[in-house]
Amino acid sequence: MRSIHQALRVVRDAGRWRLAFTAVLLLLALLIARWSWQLPFIGSAERALYDVRATSLAPRVAQDGRIVLVVYNDKTVIDTRKRSPLDRATLARALTALDGMGARSIGIDILIDQPQDEDGALLRALSAMRTPTWLAYARVAPQAGGSFDDQQRFLDAFMVRLHGTRVKPAGVDLVIDADGVARSWPLPVPGQPPLLANAMRGAPGAGYAGGLRYRLPRSSDRPVFAALPIDLLADPAIAGALTDQIHGRNVLIGGDITDEDQVQTPMTARSRRMITGLEMHATMLAQLLDGALPPALPGALSWGIALLAIAAGTITALARLRWWQLLPFLAAQALLFGAAPFLLQAGGWDTQFLPALGWTLGWGLAFAAVGSAARAVVAVQRRFAQSALGKYLPRDVAAQILREPETLVLRGERRAIFVIFSDLEGSTELSHALAPEQVASLMNHYLDLLSEVVLAHGGTIDKFVGDAIVAFWGAPIASADDGRNAAKAADALWQAGEVFRRSLPGDLPPIGRTRVGLHYGEAIVGNFGGEGRFQYTALGDSMNTASRLEGANKKLGTSVIASAAAAERSGLDWWRPLGRVVLRGRSTPVDIYEPAPDFTIDDRRELTLALAMLPEDRSGGLQRLAALAARHPDDEALRCLLLREEKSSSDAGFVLD
Repeated sequence: MRSIHQALRVVRDAGRWRLAFTAVLLLLALLIARWSWQLPFIGSAERALYDVRATSLAPRVAQDGRIVLVVYNDKTVIDTRKRSPLDRATLARALTALDGMGARSIGIDILIDQPQDEDGALLRALSAMRTPTWLAYARVAPQAGGSFDDQQRFLDAFMVRLHGTRVKPAGVDLVIDADGVARSWPLPVPGQPPLLANAMRGAPGAGYAGGLRYRLPRSSDRPVFAALPIDLLADPAIAGALTDQIHGRNVLIGGDITDEDQVQTPMTARSRRMITGLEMHATMLAQLLDGALPPALPGALSWGIALLAIAAGTITALARLRWWQLLPFLAAQALLFGAAPFLLQAGGWDTQFLPALGWTLGWGLAFAAVGSAARAVVAVQRRFAQSALGKYLPRDVAAQILREPETLVLRGERRAIFVIFSDLEGSTELSHALAPEQVASLMNHYLDLLSEVVLAHGGTIDKFVGDAIVAFWGAPIASADDGRNAAKAADALWQAGEVFRRSLPGDLPPIGRTRVGLHYGEAIVGNFGGEGRFQYTALGDSMNTASRLEGANKKLGTSVIASAAAAERSGLDWWRPLGRVVLRGRSTPVDIYEPAPDFTIDDRRELTLALAMLPEDRSGGLQRLAALAARHPDDEALRCLLLREEKSSSDAGFVLD
């Protein structure tokens, strides 16, 4: 809730232009968090992070018994003295042998796009195949009479000559990223033959185009796919002995020649090993056989995670935590966004194009943008707090507001507060007898003394009204000690007034006591005023009650009067009851108390008992009260209490005019 409140304050106080700039940065952060794979430099880093995930979570498997590779290797090239194109007579003999070994299917990753002397033998072998066989086919863009046009025409004509046989064309194109790494399945191309792996799996219409799933060998001496040199299968004397390694398996035929047709994988950066295009097709076929076609995250979910990253950065910036509080928060978010891509990868999702780095960068940009706006708003709030409250708050309260401006209510709110009103007897006569500058000097000194008392006891100075001071406790920041502090301040204000009047020169007109009224109740507290001028103050009946309590001192023979509500909440035991009165302009009686730290516990108990007897035994109560007053002949407040109760005929409260 605090972060929501802070966000609302930032929106309200940031200003139109700062909000617009922050909104632009947040939009940019969102786009980065969603489309980081498509951005320069960031996209390269995303691919590298994906390779780390793919490598660290790649399954380790035993040798795949469903697929076998038949390869032209360096020895084959040397023996046949043909490198490009590869020797087709060898291929023809190997196909004839494989056809009799019970292979499940055969895929040939060799383009027949140039004429060779052995083409007749190869055509006869292919035409006689009983095993489903798929021959590599690719369509290149026209080159305006170039050599590629001739190769395309030859390839097309060769495939036409195989029409009606068990040999069908299959696509062998691979997808290589800009950094030379193969990470994705080729997209299906309308009008083109199916991909070799799809064709051999018997799913020519498969449209999967997600991430490639690479596997690692469980043992370094047994690769994932077994590979047999094509020379062995082309030799009738040896081929029969290899039947067990061919029967029931999918056979892929192609090249495994040094520095030719080598492809980088996500594992290459760590292992320095590249694989052949033939092994790429075997990898895709194994992925199909396993049904391991991880889906990509739905677009809505990707947007949702991107929005979550931006929201997390925004909330963190608004949290306004200290560094030791912020560290666990940051660690939790780093763990969430850092582990999520690995968890998704391990959970069977295709995390290629997952903006793992984009989430972090988007979070950082949102954090910086909102944090900058929030700091600017805090600076404005800090200046406001200094201007609005100035010297009217205790130092520790002002410091807390500067640290946490949201604790300063910039609008009215209902609070239960302790209110003090004070007044100085005889100030009017003094002002008539002295020059204005002398009056101002004396009053400023007097109000300084009283202000120091209020601030020293943690109060908030509401206003000065002539020689009177109005203060309250419980706002803008409430404390558990507000009642005690307010009561102590009420007594200290009277004492400060006594110090002041004793310090006056003897030739000045006499000045009276400082009278104080203390009350506890609800008030509306906040900043009130016009657009350009306002004051932090409190409004409500509680303020009026405190004012009338202050005025009652004159007739009650007291200097400090507190309502029962304030006295009971002060936590102090120095109060003595002074009966019940009806304040001027009111109809409801109020029980009143006076601070009397020097009044003994026994006398306080006796006074309480005498007042309690009055409703049932008025005569007895008055006798006890009179006896107590007689023991304290100089106690004006007790004498006034006795006179009031003698005049009153009930406990409804003495009405003060």
